[in-house]
Amino acid sequence: MNWNSIENSLINIAFIFLLMTLIIYWLNLIVTNIKVLNKTAQALTMMSNILLSSSLILRWIHNSYFPLSNLYESLIFLTWSLTFVQIILEKQNNSKLIGSLIAPIALFTIAFASISLPNTMKQAEPLVPALRSNWLMMHVSIMMISYATLIVGSLLSILFLIISQGKNVNIQGKSYNPAQKILLKYSTSNDTLKNNTNRQTVSIHNTIYYYNRLNLLESIDNLSYRIIGLGFPLLTIGIIAGSVWANEAWGSYWSWDPKETWALITWLIFAVYLHSRLNQSWQGKKPAILASFGFIVVWICYLGVNFLGKGLHSYGWIS
Repeated sequence: MNWNSIENSLINIAFIFLLMTLIIYWLNLIVTNIKVLNKTAQALTMMSNILLSSSLILRWIHNSYFPLSNLYESLIFLTWSLTFVQIILEKQNNSKLIGSLIAPIALFTIAFASISLPNTMKQAEPLVPALRSNWLMMHVSIMMISYATLIVGSLLSILFLIISQGKNVNIQGKSYNPAQKILLKYSTSNDTLKNNTNRQTVSIHNTIYYYNRLNLLESIDNLSYRIIGLGFPLLTIGIIAGSVWANEAWGSYWSWDPKETWALITWLIFAVYLHSRLNQSWQGKKPAILASFGFIVVWICYLGVNFLGKGLHSYGWIS
């Protein structure tokens, strides 16, 4: 039995499903609003996640190590993490905005892994001595899940800035108090007007539009904060686990390797973001701008430093 062919088939099918998901989400967001299409996109996302899970499990069984030893495997795992986060969020928040944001990123990662990387990087090879440790599963998997979570939270901050462009936004309430926030569910102008049939004037229309837009911005802001609040401790645990593993493998907890340095920069950026939100030292768009910058830093930390081909993490470099 050709295990590589089965893995490639599963990943290719997942790619097709994610492409269909992206088209459906954007079509449903821009052109029409049909609940059946939204349910179909969610089902395709779940099927893609199952296919990616199957390919990773097959690779794990066939090669006898957890499949996170090179860039190709980590990209597949990142795609799995993104779709997993999307499924969880869509269960909690009935909004098509979430899928419309995450689907392009998931599609990009799986396309980059399948199309851009050479076949030699896709082949499983014996682990280098530094990776022959039980820390491989804990450290790398937690780091990848934290990357996926922080990417989603940062994307929502970018969406917040796009929607609030040209507006002076002053978010009401405290972000760390969920009771003063609403989830990513908001009423349309038509729904609100049904309850105000006697007030159908131009001024009321404008008031309703402003109210719904403010509710949407507060929802996005709150959800972004909560997702980043989840991703940050995962990143912290991943860095600590990596430090302990580094001491076992190389005899030093910290070596200022490019990957380690950018992981610290990523940690500091989101630490400042969370600190500013907790003590409310920054208001309006400033925290969202910092979180949006964090989106770029996460990608540099994960993917950008691999182009250097240097350092203790160079086993995942791009030739």
